[in-house]
Amino acid sequence: MEQIRVETSEAMIRNYREGEPAPLVQPWPSAGSMGAEMRGLLLSSDGIYVRDEEGRPLIDGPAGMWCVNAGHRNEALIAAMSDQARHLTYNSPWYTSTRPADALAEALAARAPGDLNHVFFTTGGSSAVETALRLMQFYNNVRGKSEKKLIVSRQGGYHGSTYLSASLNGRPRDHDWMDSAGHLVRKLSCPDPFRRPPGLTMEAFEDGLIAEFSALIAREGADRIGAFVAEPIQASGGVIVPPSGYLPRMRALCAENDILYISDEVVTAFGRLGSVFASSSVFGIEPDMITFAKGVTSGYFPLGGVMVSARLLEAIRTSGNGDATFSHGLTYSSHPIGCAVALKNLELLEGGLMAHARRMAVPFLQGLKTLEELELVGEVRGLGLMACVECVADRESNNPLALDLEVGKRIDRHCQELGLLVRPIINMCVMSPPLSIGEEQIGEMVSILRQGIRRTMDDLTREGLWKGR
Repeated sequence: MEQIRVETSEAMIRNYREGEPAPLVQPWPSAGSMGAEMRGLLLSSDGIYVRDEEGRPLIDGPAGMWCVNAGHRNEALIAAMSDQARHLTYNSPWYTSTRPADALAEALAARAPGDLNHVFFTTGGSSAVETALRLMQFYNNVRGKSEKKLIVSRQGGYHGSTYLSASLNGRPRDHDWMDSAGHLVRKLSCPDPFRRPPGLTMEAFEDGLIAEFSALIAREGADRIGAFVAEPIQASGGVIVPPSGYLPRMRALCAENDILYISDEVVTAFGRLGSVFASSSVFGIEPDMITFAKGVTSGYFPLGGVMVSARLLEAIRTSGNGDATFSHGLTYSSHPIGCAVALKNLELLEGGLMAHARRMAVPFLQGLKTLEELELVGEVRGLGLMACVECVADRESNNPLALDLEVGKRIDRHCQELGLLVRPIINMCVMSPPLSIGEEQIGEMVSILRQGIRRTMDDLTREGLWKGR
């Protein structure tokens, strides 16, 4: 049998770039390039850096996809993965459990807020959100509340790519060409202070958001709404940090109306905001469920999960429908290798990495804030080690639509030439580097981003797309 080669041949790369069909179909392709696209190759990584096909080191500004929290090529995580694979490669979660899965469940239950003492492991963020929603449905079915199934999410939110989780998404263009279970979802306004109406105070803006949810409950009926799903910070929506009292007040409305509050911490958990879970420690809420993924293994192995309230499971057990089956599971639920990696990752986070991240949060945001001096930048916002640089045509209207909507990609291309990967989202650039980043590396990142934005300003001016201010 011919040996399978890992290296991509130069001929294959050349063919892809000349428009020949490509075997690999990547996420989120455009119809015109689907199956005929070659994205840039990364060949290696170490610490906060990745290397491209030309051998250039690039700062990994988005930490992969918000996930490489412990940094690349961490020997402790590599060893944990290898050791577990040699000891026990896999088990069927339908029939058996493993020591890594049991130990990780116990560790997370000890660190989760309130009575979130149980965990259901999944393969990632989308499947974690899907699991939480299906558990809500099951919970209400066994309680005899089969009509209580509507899900409330928000404009600007992102919750996954499975059919049900993607139905909650509220970002521009997410639903243009894709079907969804829209009949099950109601969307509230995005809690974005930057885009609140001119002259509206933050307090009045927050009051309006709360009033909107109250009106929705009154209109639809609390007996029909099963869950409210919210990222503490809307990550892919542009790192939207809500008004300070918003999440606690939304939580209170849920509790008053028997609506499950699902905190989507796929991005914000495991050190990104300096804590294992941010819902309570950062935002002062104790939800009914917390979904997580990404940073739980620092991206070294696909793993996610749902922390579940003991009160919720007790209600299911005592519902009088003891024979009802929660017929939901995944082949790779509670995977022993993933759980072993997550345990070692948690040890690294609590062994100094989260404390370091908390220290770096100040120079990180202060450095990025200096980019507001540039005419193209409308706002730099963030919390912990996640931030967004939002570009606008003018600061009076904060209008992004008068700009080329590929401005984020333009900035990313320039930054890659200079040694930095960013996460471009329409008119925004999102940064969420590995938690191990140092102050000198933050300075380098900000400097490259500044140059990339300046070059983009020159491009837009030359092409007549922007006149500056």
